[in-house]
This record gives sequence, structure tokens and C-alpha cells, in this order.
Amino acid sequence: MTPHRNIGFVAAAATLLAAAPLSAIFERWTWLIQAAVVVAVVAGSAALSRLGRMPLWGQVLAMLAGLTLGLTWVFPGGTELLAFVPTPATFAHFGDLLQTSLQDMRSYGVKVPDVDSLLFLAVLGIGAVAVVVDVLAVGLRRPALAGLPMLAIYSVPVAVYVDSVPATPFVVGAAGYLWLLVTDNVDRVRRFGRRFTGEGRDVDVWEASPLAAAGRRLAVVGVIVAVALPLAVPGMTGGLLNNVGAGPGDGSGRPGQGGSSGRVDLFAALSGQLNQSEELDLVKVSTNETTPFYLRLGVVDDLRPSGFQARVPTGRPITRPLPDPGERAPRGVDQQRYRATVEVTKNLNMPLMPVYAEPVKTDDLNGNWLYDPNQQVVFSNRDNARGKSYSFDYVRSTFSPAALRAAPSLPSDSPVMRQQTERPSVPAVEELVAQLVKGKSNDYDKVRAIYDYFSVENGFTYALSTRNGSSGEDITDFLATKVGYCQQYAAAMAWLVRAAGIPARVAVGFTNGSKADSGTYVLTNRNLHAWTEVNFSGIGWVPFDATPAAAVTGSVRSAWAPDIDAPEEVTPSTGSTSAPDAAGPSAGPNEADRLDKDTDQGLTLNQGGPAEESPVWPWWLAGALALLALLAVPALRRSALRRRRRVRAVTPAATALPVPGQRGETRQVVVGVDAEAARADAHAAWDELLDTLVDFHVRVDRTETPRATAERLAREALAERGDAATGVRLLGRAEERARYARDPLTDTELQPALRTVRGALAAGADRRTRLLAALLPPSVLQRWRTGLAERSARVVTTSGQVRQRMSRWSPRRLLAHRPA
Repeated sequence: MTPHRNIGFVAAAATLLAAAPLSAIFERWTWLIQAAVVVAVVAGSAALSRLGRMPLWGQVLAMLAGLTLGLTWVFPGGTELLAFVPTPATFAHFGDLLQTSLQDMRSYGVKVPDVDSLLFLAVLGIGAVAVVVDVLAVGLRRPALAGLPMLAIYSVPVAVYVDSVPATPFVVGAAGYLWLLVTDNVDRVRRFGRRFTGEGRDVDVWEASPLAAAGRRLAVVGVIVAVALPLAVPGMTGGLLNNVGAGPGDGSGRPGQGGSSGRVDLFAALSGQLNQSEELDLVKVSTNETTPFYLRLGVVDDLRPSGFQARVPTGRPITRPLPDPGERAPRGVDQQRYRATVEVTKNLNMPLMPVYAEPVKTDDLNGNWLYDPNQQVVFSNRDNARGKSYSFDYVRSTFSPAALRAAPSLPSDSPVMRQQTERPSVPAVEELVAQLVKGKSNDYDKVRAIYDYFSVENGFTYALSTRNGSSGEDITDFLATKVGYCQQYAAAMAWLVRAAGIPARVAVGFTNGSKADSGTYVLTNRNLHAWTEVNFSGIGWVPFDATPAAAVTGSVRSAWAPDIDAPEEVTPSTGSTSAPDAAGPSAGPNEADRLDKDTDQGLTLNQGGPAEESPVWPWWLAGALALLALLAVPALRRSALRRRRRVRAVTPAATALPVPGQRGETRQVVVGVDAEAARADAHAAWDELLDTLVDFHVRVDRTETPRATAERLAREALAERGDAATGVRLLGRAEERARYARDPLTDTELQPALRTVRGALAAGADRRTRLLAALLPPSVLQRWRTGLAERSARVVTTSGQVRQRMSRWSPRRLLAHRPA
């Protein structure tokens, strides 16, 4: 096994070892088997390309082709040729997998099952890293830089893992990286020759020098420190949901008072828990309120083109006095004070603490926990809610429709109005809202018109088997198909309310779960829920739950937001709980969904028919033409160079002298020979001969004289072709005369001899050599490499000269030469 093949094999194995941390994300080891197959195909393609002595860019193309074949074999689309040759439909299948993976990343929590989209994304990333590692370690002989793409693989579980990333996979990946470095160093020593110890003795067997032994010890110590340090520092053991950042929560990016929690993708956490097949206890809460409202966890109120996102909250330590809304209760708002005790299980791992709205006093929580009075959330930038037990007092506000109807609109320059009404422009949504609020004179009637729109009578049904996005496109699709679950209902209503010019946001938390005999509610991942909160001037945030109550276990309806799908007109008591025996929870993942539908039940948006997809073949054709043009550049360069060197017929330079004759004719008289032109023609012919030898892999010795080179070619490469041997001797004699003689060879044309020699060399070469000489001439590639090396050397030389000149003006040097 040659050294390059050995390093290529080690590079592929090191890439698979570096991917070991992905075991913390997937439930099974399917990803490793598929990644091993793809990496093996990539490594085999690289080995074959190096066996064919292809240039580095050719090796990269071969590895990318191998990556494509491997992905086609592992993730077939059903339209492949010979089970592994991709077709345009295969690439369309890959695009669908990538698009689906973006949704699945937000739908599943770690550990994720063997989903084809996520497996494809992981295997594609590992295969791409394998290509980069091979280029760096083998092609460029910079194995130390190969650690960067390997580190990129390790950063994936660090970013998404909700708990501390296990140390063992990191050790495995580090071992693969060290293996690659050691293999490269051993190969360099073998290329150098004999090995020497630190004392200068040459040895025939392996005997480590003290310096090498010290280097290995430092490497081992470095790996141990890199693994032990994150385990020893508490702040470095968290995953994505524990990361924290500072900011006031208004999107400005300025540091906030008391710190702030990290951005938590509440929608991703919600959908990930809803789609889990296993039911997990998350929270146990007991309260002296008879029918409590939802337990809040966080707020999602930053509406961007990509959808709703959670702002970074900010606040003061919860140990300080909290604002008491009961001291300023407006007319028509009934406020009662209650007490609750919460026990968070180890299954809830977030820097957010579940509390009821408007807490006024907490116990058993330290100063690491902060309270944001605007978002009404308790968060931490240092701690986690996992396993915590605490108690708190809170105020429960109930609102009368008359009080909400009498509330004036917020002024346009209000910070809440500016921030909580921002939205992307979606014409279909704006038109729908204009129809719904037409003729409504106050904010509450507008909100109720939007709230009443999400009814079963209007065709809305509940289903988990929908996309979980909240962008303009997702909301438009939901309003068109009218099928979704709590996330779509809450986000859609908040969007429509904002379109009506009223501040709105989405709250995420828990519905009321099963109640034990002791009065304790047990909340599981099936109770996770999202609802809408609307801000009324002088009153504050008022909850509205637009999700069908029959589909939500523990759903709460109120006088200001009644159950619009109730079979009969019933005026529920304030804070009453409806549908305790509902058919399915807001978080039921695998139930037989009676509300699913595949057809559109009456679109209310002004949408046209299905958009015609633009044909893909022009892009494929353009890409193929661009690739062919790129591959044709070396051949075109070689052809242009050959035309410039084409030997001109050397003719004597003549001068026309008038000679008297019978009719006064003028005849040409030879007065000299253009020696410089003949010398240039000989040099051009000889340069073309040397490039031809390089193209057909014939040895070129630059130390030989032209005569010696011609004789060697006539004796070895052209021995059986007399006319070619005569031609090469002629070319050698012409170059020798052009270099050393006063008068160059001028009485013979060199072009026919050059064509004869080239034809003889092509006839003696194999088919592959002739093909490469025509399409990818090695002489052109060699000339480019030499030019690049020369330019790099000039850059290094110039930078050294600049540094040397700048050092003359160094203050330290000037002070050193200053006279005392």
C-alpha cells in the first residue's frame, strides 16, 4: 500500500470516528452504517483517481461523484439506473429530503428516530466532511487543518443536545484525529529516509526519541484536559436549551438588566414533544384555585418572515418584590389571589420556569431566576428548571366582555403597539382580516370576529399531521386547508389580530392535566399547548384559545372567549373547564385523527390554482454546459498555444532592386536572411516538442542538450519509426543551432517533422494517455502549477521585503540606535 493510499484510508476512518458524537442524537446506529458506506465509496473514488494520476481538482470531482453515487445507493428514489446511477428525479428526491429535514429538525427532539430526511442530512454532512478531510490531508498534505471540518461534526450535537454531550464520543473523534496526524508524520519520516533518535543515532527499528515521546504525552494530556474541562465547569455542560445570552428582549441586542435567558425555540420544543410516542410526566402542580387557567412556560412574540420566534427576555431577580396587578385592577376586571406549588420532573430541561400568569411572590427560588414583567415569564441564565420544586402566589384575572369592549385602542406610538403589531406583508391574510373586521368599531369585537372565525362551522379541524411552521407561507396554507393543531391556531390568530392593528403574541405552556385525589395536576408532554394573548389598553394581556376545545384535554374557555363549537348556546362560568373527556389531547401524537382531511374544505383566501413549476431541465442543461466549458479550458489553452508556436516557413528576407531590362521589369535580389525569425521558430518547435513529450508521459530531462534528447528519443521512443526519428533529430539540430551557432538552421521547415514526431508518440501511447493528452493536457496543468508556485514565491518574497523595510522604522530599533 502506497503512503497516499494509506493516508487516504486513515482520513476516511478518522472522519467516521469524528462522527461518533452523532450517536448522542440518533436512537439507533443506522446513520453510522449508512455513513460508513458513503465514506467508503468516497475513499474508493479518491484512491482510483490518485491511481490514475489525476490532478487535485480531478480527485475532488471524483470524490463528489462517489458521494453522489453513495447517496443514491443508500437513499434511492426509485428512478435510478442500475440501482446506483442517479437521474434528474433522484436529485429532486434529494431536494425533497433536504426540505423535509428542515421541518423534521423542528418536529423531533433528541434522541430522534431513524427518519430518512434526518439520516440523509447527517450522511450528506459526513460525506462532505470526508471529501474536505481527504483534500486537506492527502491532496494538500495539511492534516492539521483537517481537524476543522471534523470539529464541525462535533458542533452539531453540542448545538442540539439538551443535556451534557457525552465525553466518550469526543474521545473517539480525538483519537481518529491523532491517528491521522501520526500517520502523516510517519509517512513524512519514511519519505525522508532513515530514522534518527534524539542523540543522532540512526536506527533500523522503531525507537522513539525523547522529543517524540514528549509530544505524545502532551497530546494525551491535551485530550484529557479538553474532555475534563467541560465536565468540571458547570457553565459548559449545557445544550442548546441551556445556552444564555444578554439582551432586553426587544430585538436590539443591548445587554439587559440582570441578564437574560437564551433563545429557546419553543415551537420546536412543543412540536418535538407532541410527536413523541412516549408519554412523559413533566410537571406536577397543585393550587387552591378550583379551575385554574393554563400554566405558562414562555412567550413567542417576534414575528419575522420565517415565522414566530421567542425574544430574549430580561428582568430582575425573582427574589425582589414583584409587581402586584391587584393594586391597579381596572373596572370590569376581577382579580383573585391564589397559591400554587410546582414540582418539575427531570424530563423538563429548560431555563424557563412554568408559572401561572402574573406571579406576585415566589418561594424556594434563588437569585439565579429572573422575572420579565412584560412577557410574564420566569427564566434563568445560569440555572435549569429540571428537578426544581417551588411555590408562588399569583393573581388570576378574569375579564368581562363589556370591559374589553370599552377598552380604547392603544396609541400608534406606544412601544407595545409598535413591537407587537409588526408582521410581514401577506396580501391574502390582509384581505381576509379586512373582511372579518368590517363594521367592527372596537378592538374586542375585532378580536372576537377573528376568534369566531376558527370554528368547526367554518371548516377548521384539528390534526397533528401538518407542517409545524409559522411563516407567512405556513399560515396561508393553514388558513387554506383549515387543518392544524394548537401551534397553527395560536400563531394564525396572533397574525390575524396583528393584521387588524391590535397587539398579539403566542404563549406556550400546559393545559390542565389529570387531577389526582390530592388536588395535584399531573402535566405530561400530551398537555403541552399554545394559545394567543391579545393586549387591551389599560387592561393588559388577555388569553384567547382558538384551538377547538373538543380536541384539547384540559381546555379552558371563558366568558370573553367562549367555546364557539359548543353544540348548544351555553354561557360558561368564569374560568370553567370544558371537554374534560375530550377525544384527544393537544399533544396526542399517534391517535387516529378523526379530523384529518386531505381535501380543501372551502378556501377563504384569494389563491389561484396550483402554481406551475418551472422545468428543471434548463438548469441541468446549463450546469452540464458550464461543466463541459470548464473541462474544455485546458484543451483550448493547449490548442491556442500550439497555434502560436506553429512553425512558419522560413524565407530569405529579400529586397527588390530595379534592374534595367528590355521592358523595365524589376526583379528581387536576396540581400540577407532573417536569422532572428529562424531562431524563434526553432525555439517554438522545440518547446512544442517538450510539451508533447509531457502530454504523452515521455520522460523529459532538462539537463540534456537538445542533441542528446533527440538521440535518446530516436533510440527509445521512436526506434521503430525511421521518419519520426529523422524528424526528432532535425528538431534537435535546429534547436542546437538556434542556441549555440551564429547562423541558425534556415533551409528546412520544422512543422512537418513536428507533426511526424507527434503522430508517432500518439501511436505508441495507450488510449487513456491519448484521451488525457487531448482533453486534459498534462503540459498545461504542469504549466499552471508552476506559474502558481512562482506567483506564491513572489508574494512571499515581496511580503518579506515589506516586513524587512517596515522593521527599519520600528520604534524599538530607532530607540536602540538613538545616541545617549
